[in-house]
Amino acid sequence: MSKLVGVKHLTVKYGVHLVLDEVNFDIEKGDYIGLVGANGSGKTTLVKALLNLIPINSGEISYANPQITKGYLPQLAISSDGLFPAEVHEIVGTGLLSKKKIPKILRKPDLVQIDQILERLGILDLKHKKIGSLSGGQQQRVLLARAMVDKPDILIMDEPTSALDPRVREEFYQLIGEINTVDGTTVVLVSHDLGSIQKYARKMLVIDREVVFFDTVDKFSTTLGGRHFHIHEEGHR
Repeated sequence: MSKLVGVKHLTVKYGVHLVLDEVNFDIEKGDYIGLVGANGSGKTTLVKALLNLIPINSGEISYANPQITKGYLPQLAISSDGLFPAEVHEIVGTGLLSKKKIPKILRKPDLVQIDQILERLGILDLKHKKIGSLSGGQQQRVLLARAMVDKPDILIMDEPTSALDPRVREEFYQLIGEINTVDGTTVVLVSHDLGSIQKYARKMLVIDREVVFFDTVDKFSTTLGGRHFHIHEEGHR
């Protein structure tokens, strides 16, 4: 596999508080990386840095080419407002509008793209449903469609299943696995669901301000990385 993203000596501070300290790792094309760590370990900060949403203090994040596209799926905040006027196809369309120059208008090829990703994720029948009328699992698929509609090279997700029940969560992980293996999309997934991470991801990245472990999943449970994660998780309960 070829390198898609290189992270070298990445250091991020909030004021005087050191959040990430000399973080080094590479993301290769086709990777499925599970990003884990205790609360306050710097996971979300690392995600924001990868997405260029926050400034970094030192080090660098380099991409294989400047045209690499990134999809982002944040933690789900379930909306139960059935009267919220936005329909599914409109929500997904914002994933295309955000990258358009003025005038921000969806044209016929864009509408075809929206239908294609809705069909790919099995929610084409929800196209004209209001987002607030959907279940949590359906809403998360809609937000995933928004992140995927522009066919990103890398999909970055921050705790995408925390609000889902176990059955829906398992279905979601299976879908992400297909997106990675069938579509070839590179995946970085932040999660506390260690069991599912080990089941579906191929690499594990453990962060505690610095990189504690970065290797294949099968090596995780027998190393200091695995013990470090469990010790720190127990300490935060």
